[in-house]
Amino acid sequence: MTAPTGPTAPTGTDGRDAARLREALATVHDPEIRVLTIEELGILRQVDITPDGRAHITITPTYLGCPAMDTIRADIRAAARAAGYPQATIDTTWSPPWTTRWIGAAARDKLRAAGIAPPAPAPPPGPAPPPGARLLPLAATAPRCPLCGAADTTELTRFGSTACKALWRCGTCGEPFDHVKEH
Repeated sequence: MTAPTGPTAPTGTDGRDAARLREALATVHDPEIRVLTIEELGILRQVDITPDGRAHITITPTYLGCPAMDTIRADIRAAARAAGYPQATIDTTWSPPWTTRWIGAAARDKLRAAGIAPPAPAPPPGPAPPPGARLLPLAATAPRCPLCGAADTTELTRFGSTACKALWRCGTCGEPFDHVKEH
């Protein structure tokens, strides 16, 4: 089992054009977690410019059935048009599947600053488990409260303000908060 890979470098006939387009697309915010962009979440996977000058963009949704994908595609098209690519093609890929491990440290800090508990840090890469092994959940411990930093937190419901978040409460400050679910 290989470790999942996140976004790739721009490619195409002119890597500079693809890099400029990627920079424009990297400003598109996730409509459900407005403090992060699709680049910071790892949704924006690849940006290519074809030999005939068309933009080809590949994205990976955070999970199957994500209701924000239509809005994300529309925002990507608008950003591509503004960058000079009115006929951008947007493809969705599920392989490798998106994982919270693609959310970097700076993005996790942004979540925390916005009062959203980020997913647990990714475990260090290691060998693949043997066939038939029982895997532990990604989150071995409860999230810390993003408001006061306390570890005394309790999950209220697995379903938070969006499908990718759970609702928790801090036992120290008493405030409820969203937690981005690990996967």
